[in-house]
Amino acid sequence: MPSRPQRVTGKAHEPSAGLTRFNTAPEGDAIAALHEVCASSAWGSALLAGRPYATTEALLTAADAAVAGLTDAHLAEAMAGHPPIGRPRPGDPTSSREQSGMAGASDTLRAEMLELNLAYQEKFGHVFLICATGLTGERMRDAVRSRIGNTPEREREIVRTELGRINRIRLARLVEVTEAADDNGAIEVTKATGETAEKTGNTGISGTADSRGD
Repeated sequence: MPSRPQRVTGKAHEPSAGLTRFNTAPEGDAIAALHEVCASSAWGSALLAGRPYATTEALLTAADAAVAGLTDAHLAEAMAGHPPIGRPRPGDPTSSREQSGMAGASDTLRAEMLELNLAYQEKFGHVFLICATGLTGERMRDAVRSRIGNTPEREREIVRTELGRINRIRLARLVEVTEAADDNGAIEVTKATGETAEKTGNTGISGTADSRGD
């Protein structure tokens, strides 16, 4: 006699608590949180329109597609939200964390990065963008040196790829931090920064810190 198939419950297919919180957040809160991940309004609108997401991977896949679809103008808008490598904005914990490889850099390395950043911006008209998470200051410097010889067309595609990597990391962190807020019930998520502050009675995604970093 054949064995009866096991019943599969829907729980394994349900979104995580953090993703559910993002899916159900008021539109204004969600778009503000997405803007902290990426400054492109077109990118944020595309992700907002795709809610609800069944899984975090579905959200990240949608983020990749939105980056791929950015026009040159929208890509420039996204890049404008990122400070130069080695010069995170004061009070910006996200870019400071992401650029932590420059934290202990020598004065010589900092001077090199400044000179290379200026040369890069003069040639391409925008900041040097790289997914700096986990990179040392030397690797960031070497990347600028390598890419400064690119054509504008080639560099634009590299920037698009790096932006996608940054957005993926920030989105995943946003959902993870939001999930922690759900479990606690009394935590306010400061958008994509990963910082938290005590707050009760808030069911949306909210925050105060700017997170434009690399």
